Amino acid sequence: MKKHNFSAGPCILPKEVLAKAAEAVVDFNGSGLSLVEISHRSKDFVAVMENARSLSLELLGLEGQGYQALFLQGGASLEFLMVAYNLLENKAGYLNTGTWSDKAVKEARGFGEIVEVGSSKDENFNYIPKGYAVPDGLDYLHLTSNNTIFGTQLKKFPKSDAPLVCDMSSDIFSRQLDFSQFDLIYAGAQKNMGPAGTTLVVIKESILGKVSRQIPSMLDYKVHIGKDSMFNTPSVFAVYVSMLTMEWLKNMGGIAAIEEINERKSQLLYSEIDLNPVFKGYAKKEDRSHMNATFNLTEDGLKEDFDNLLKEAGINGLNGHRSVGGYRASMYNALSLESVGVLVDIMSEMERKG
Repeated sequence: MKKHNFSAGPCILPKEVLAKAAEAVVDFNGSGLSLVEISHRSKDFVAVMENARSLSLELLGLEGQGYQALFLQGGASLEFLMVAYNLLENKAGYLNTGTWSDKAVKEARGFGEIVEVGSSKDENFNYIPKGYAVPDGLDYLHLTSNNTIFGTQLKKFPKSDAPLVCDMSSDIFSRQLDFSQFDLIYAGAQKNMGPAGTTLVVIKESILGKVSRQIPSMLDYKVHIGKDSMFNTPSVFAVYVSMLTMEWLKNMGGIAAIEEINERKSQLLYSEIDLNPVFKGYAKKEDRSHMNATFNLTEDGLKEDFDNLLKEAGINGLNGHRSVGGYRASMYNALSLESVGVLVDIMSEMERKG
């Protein structure tokens, strides 16, 4: 039976990417050696790293604009620390829209004054704050573009004289934006780009070198840039699969093409949530994420029947996070419209049975 993978991360990946990755694990580039046993300094893998970095900038439209792309380790969680280590001298602003931005605030507090310019914690992060003021004199302003757990997404980004930093872990490469408005973007690969183990960091070099503290080499963006993202042994497999996924996306027509598909998927599911009396959405409608749709049953007694139908249909990874409960459908780039249709059919069946 075909599985429909709505998992929030590690995420679904394109079948052709998985096939190529599986082949490379056995025999990489006809070398007679596995991708995961060759030297990361070998000509073949250096080419992979260079291609992955180049594709990142190409897809984001940032080539030739003073940006560098890195593939680092430690996930977005380490970036919470690295951003502050490299950029925070006096005061930084954070828009707190969920669990991960809350953790980013916690890590940054050890390096300077933190101003929460807005927060939706008062309603368990089911909306994006609006009408907040961004103070002058910030070293940077930190945002989280999409909140995986709560199913909210920023539709507009604030204007600020301070460098703009954004955690795009769960919606990177999913929609068209003016990416040049951001000075630093980071994204854990396992949400929408590849397997767990690597983190894409895209950074404008001109914002670096302005803090007075000594930065440990492993946490210093300038060190990683100087070593072409090979200061230490990279996560070879994760970088390679991320490269394949970006090639797949480029061949599809890039971000513009995938955004159109993502909008169709989200419209199909949210329409069913709104029209079906068996279900209710969690996030405020104007702030709903196109990547992660969070919803609940209107009656707890229906859970067993719904779960059984999901299992019979081969639907995987739909359980909501413990912070929200209910269900969460993660509709990342590689998830097909067909899979969303299967879920919607089951939801419609629940209404008919009721």
